Amino acid sequence: MSHDSEAQAGPLREYLTFTLGPEEYAIDILRVQEIRGYDQVTAIANTPKFIKGVINLRGAIVPIVDLRIKFKLSDPVYNQFTVVIILNVAERVVGVVVDSVSDVVGLAETAIKPPPEFGGAFDTKYLLGLGTVDERMLILVDIEQLMTSQEMALVDASAEGEV
Repeated sequence: MSHDSEAQAGPLREYLTFTLGPEEYAIDILRVQEIRGYDQVTAIANTPKFIKGVINLRGAIVPIVDLRIKFKLSDPVYNQFTVVIILNVAERVVGVVVDSVSDVVGLAETAIKPPPEFGGAFDTKYLLGLGTVDERMLILVDIEQLMTSQEMALVDASAEGEV
């Protein structure tokens, strides 16, 4: 069943691919809980612009982050094609808005290259690297690192530093 080239490349990890503008991104499939259409969110005052608000997902209050705004991409459009990926990161459930979800791909460690340095304009600390599948270049996002970063304001301040 396994091909020699695959065996040499090591085990494959699966990533969910999605688009933001013209680029294709990928996140670890193990972080994905479900994929759903974009519904109305309840806006919360004094949150960063990229936090669209919250939704009630089967009794859980889930913050919704628009990655298109976070990554400073084109003006986001919300329509019947807009997709929310519900993630489980750092024991929290968070939704991220993307343009569309593509597919699930398997990548071996050898297919992932470190991200290039772009200088100060682009923050690469949330990137795991660049993956190549056939002719496609995928930007691998460290979604856990991104979602637990201070600037995301998703980790309750009260939960930090208290016992």
